[in-house]
Formats: sequence, structure tokens, C-alpha cells
Amino acid sequence: MVLKEELAACSRSKRNLSQHLCETATNILAIVSKYQEELNLATAYEHKVADEYAQVYAEKEARGRVIDTLHQEATMWMDRFALALNESQELPRLLAKAKAMADTYSAPEEIHGLLGYC
Repeated sequence: MVLKEELAACSRSKRNLSQHLCETATNILAIVSKYQEELNLATAYEHKVADEYAQVYAEKEARGRVIDTLHQEATMWMDRFALALNESQELPRLLAKAKAMADTYSAPEEIHGLLGYC
């Protein structure tokens, strides 16, 4: 009789442990699912930030190329302007007049640079 009771107690204990194990497994799967979802969100955010960085870097590079092109174009026009003035017989008079006007009207630094370049 004592063995039957111990067997019944063991069976109940086994069922309880089995049920507890199932609950634990379900909880673990829920936790894993939650962290997998968070990992997916973090990965998506990482890709978004990387894409934004790539776009900003590409825009910066494009701006740099535009600035270089504009600088080359400005230098070309300054060279042409200087050449045209250098071929002129009135160069000293024109430069003196331009410098006087630039000093009088407080011209931007670029104008003074152009006059110095000529």
C-alpha cells in the first residue's frame, strides 16, 4: 500500500514537473521571440542609419565635385579676363580704375583677389 502511494506521488510529481517544463519551454520561446523581434528592429535601424550615412556621404562628395568644378571654371574665367586685359593697351588705367572703385565701394574679398590676380 505504501508503495502504491509512493508510486502515485511520483506520478503526480512527474506530471507536475512535465507541466512545469512545458510552461518553462513556452516562456523561453516567448522570450526568444521577443529578443528576435528586437534584434530584427535593431538590424533594420542599423541598415537605415547606414543607408542615410551613405546618402549623406554621396551628397557631400557630389557637393565637393561641384565646388571643384566651379572653382576650375572661375579660375578659367579669371585667366581669360587677365589675358584679355593684358592684351589691352589700357591695362594700367583699367586696373587703377577698377581698384579705386573696389576700394571706394568696399568690394568683396574676391574682387580684390581678382584685381591682384590680374
